[in-house]
Amino acid sequence: MSPASLPSQRTGSTAAAARPAGPGTAPPTQREIDADISVTQARVRAEVAAGAASPDHPPRDFAPYRSSVLRHPKQPLVSVGDPEAVEWYGPVFGVTDVTETDADLTRQHIGEPLGERITVSGRVTDRAGRPVRGQLVEIWQANASGRYAHQRDQHPAPLDPNFTGVGRCLTDDAGRYRFTTIKPGAYPWRNHDNAWRPAHIHFSLFGTAFTQRLVTQMYFPGDPLFRYDPILQSVTDESARQRLVAAYDHALSVPEWSLGYRWDIVLDGPAATLPDPEEGS
Repeated sequence: MSPASLPSQRTGSTAAAARPAGPGTAPPTQREIDADISVTQARVRAEVAAGAASPDHPPRDFAPYRSSVLRHPKQPLVSVGDPEAVEWYGPVFGVTDVTETDADLTRQHIGEPLGERITVSGRVTDRAGRPVRGQLVEIWQANASGRYAHQRDQHPAPLDPNFTGVGRCLTDDAGRYRFTTIKPGAYPWRNHDNAWRPAHIHFSLFGTAFTQRLVTQMYFPGDPLFRYDPILQSVTDESARQRLVAAYDHALSVPEWSLGYRWDIVLDGPAATLPDPEEGS
């Protein structure tokens, strides 16, 4: 099948994925969403095989991720003059603002949270492998039951009074970051019928200026929900998708305390960690 015969990625691959949500409207089935993902990814593979460059960014209007079609920007970016002027009004973090407890999400409350305790660590580098020092790294996540401590999350799973799910740290001189937390659970979302998000942790990283920000997600190896998730599958390049998945690292596991996962983040270049289409960058 030639690229020209495949439906456009920018207009939605099937009527099921582009079907508007509303009262009395049945959501697409998982089978329809899977078919839509397959068609869109086949189109990209055909274009790359024909000589096009591999996409370096998930599309903002990836049709199987239905709300992205409605909320992605449709107009050119607006110039704001001096972009560095934004930093005059933004928060500034230093070593005196970020504490050790900020990076240990299991010690932020009186009691211990429920769930599987994990250590997540890695290096933040540029395209040449040079460490990015003093980088502010923030994370947020659902608890072990798959629920966020947020008023908009009404998933009927238990909240954990000892787990807020938010942390931050600064990278060291080698570009390393490290968090202790609880492995999050999968949770349902209303993109389509019987839709579930794979377990993941949201990451936010700031560059040399506060206006430089990468927002992305880290996933866990071997999750059976990967193939069903249109957010992860919006990254159409398989190698780029794999860079969003952490690796179990036994050397990071702490005896009788936590299992270890390593996830390195590259901020630019061909092997860059891609932004999260759910959050933007």
